[in-house]
Amino acid sequence: MTADWLFRGARVIDGSGERAYDADVTVEHGVITGIHRDGHAAGAARRVVAAGGRVLAPGFIDMHAHSDVQLLATPDHTAKVSQGVTLEVLGQDGLSFAPIDDTTRDVLRWQIAGWNGDPAGFDYDWATVGEYLDRLDRGIACNAAYLVPQGTLRLMVVGPDDVRATPEQVRRMKELLASGLDEGAVGMSSGLTYPPGMFADDAELVELLGVVADRGGYYSPHHRSYGAGALAAYAEMIEVCRAAGCALHLTHATMNFEPNKGRAGDLLRLIDHALDDGVDITLDSYPYLPGSTTLSAILPSWATTGGPAALLRSLGDPAVRARIGHEIEQVGTDGCHGCVTDWRTIQISGVGDPSLGDTVGHTIAEIAAASGRSATDVFFDLLVRDRLATTILQHVGHEENVQTLMRHRTHCGGSDAILVGDRPHPRAWGTFPRYLAHYVRELGVLDLVGCIHHFTGRPASRLRLDRRGLVREGYAADLVLLDPDVIQDTATFEQPRQQATGIDWVLVNGVAVMESGQRTDQLPGRALRRTDEGTRAL
Repeated sequence: MTADWLFRGARVIDGSGERAYDADVTVEHGVITGIHRDGHAAGAARRVVAAGGRVLAPGFIDMHAHSDVQLLATPDHTAKVSQGVTLEVLGQDGLSFAPIDDTTRDVLRWQIAGWNGDPAGFDYDWATVGEYLDRLDRGIACNAAYLVPQGTLRLMVVGPDDVRATPEQVRRMKELLASGLDEGAVGMSSGLTYPPGMFADDAELVELLGVVADRGGYYSPHHRSYGAGALAAYAEMIEVCRAAGCALHLTHATMNFEPNKGRAGDLLRLIDHALDDGVDITLDSYPYLPGSTTLSAILPSWATTGGPAALLRSLGDPAVRARIGHEIEQVGTDGCHGCVTDWRTIQISGVGDPSLGDTVGHTIAEIAAASGRSATDVFFDLLVRDRLATTILQHVGHEENVQTLMRHRTHCGGSDAILVGDRPHPRAWGTFPRYLAHYVRELGVLDLVGCIHHFTGRPASRLRLDRRGLVREGYAADLVLLDPDVIQDTATFEQPRQQATGIDWVLVNGVAVMESGQRTDQLPGRALRRTDEGTRAL
């Protein structure tokens, strides 16, 4: 029988965490059909790749992606597949586009344009989670799984205001959540520093998480603080999941801002204690110090109630500006994780209005100094002129925390990548190569076999993937061929859209999306849907 692919002379790291071995590997009809450790695969193959001892591994799983619209609007998706990513988890941070109604869609196209863009002429031709997954199945570069966004549910049912949900509203949110899970979502996300999801109390979250737990999904929260209240916020997420009996995935797990310098060990002790007590927890992180979000995210929550239009109207009121400015610079807002904002750490990475392009790459402090204005005036003027579309880098991370977290026994890789904007965070193009180049080869923080397990077998287990995420016979042929001695991230903060080197071949469902380091024109990705038998393509 003639195979579609033969990878001859590969060093196989199979994603399980077990030691590497040499083998020939064959693929047919999108499935791994043979692993020949004797190095002599029988039969012919339509395509033979001479691996020459390069590493053949399962495709990488990005546990935190913001490609919800861009995966469809810009189907090339070289940013991710050139890193070896063959599966992204979408619907993050509690805000995305399914389920949706017309009013909510209009609000979110405005509110999270900094995450997704709002491509001209793009057809948002779905309403339910199932319809969104069907849309993905029409053709995408890599596979995708989806989390039901809790903030979107709240916006649809309760609205944009800071009010307690009524029992009837909670019941309706649970119905929508159940439908989304039954249609294939793998769990639920929250953005508890983003309106309106942040207005949910713990009792509301526990009610929703009971639905997730009943269906074998998991909770992926952006919790209430990564700054002054970080440990308490992590503990809160552990307790709501304990109360609901729900699995927890702590996404973009960080300990940022000055109060948390050197305190990653405190977080891991909290997690380990909960794990030992039977709570099901995993986490992901990205290998960079700065974070990235929208400029409006650092506002206090009270200022955002009522939605984007109400916010922009209120920013014309000098009294409102004065109150916000005092809280941001003197007290610390919940939007800025309880920390006083240091304008030297807030760097503009993208704008919606091209006339503001000269601000990109500069900090708020630098813009203020150059223009003779106060930093708060620059802040408010950008919000208003750019209609909340401005994205930022926040330079608030600590290297020792990044390294400590990635060593944890439950750690997975997640880019948290925003693909749009003038100068997006380089993690959009460099997350997985940076782990392998800097933290494996150069620093030795992780070993190669262990790091690939973090990207493959471990997140595959969290997602309950059906025959996917390992190099095994009968498993889906999501594969990456890389040279560990050459692999290098090249994306920088100044030039972020640069492809990594050292990743030569990437297969998604047995189809090459990267061939000899070049993007092909293929779109073989599928929506992976949660079922009782595992998460799979239908």
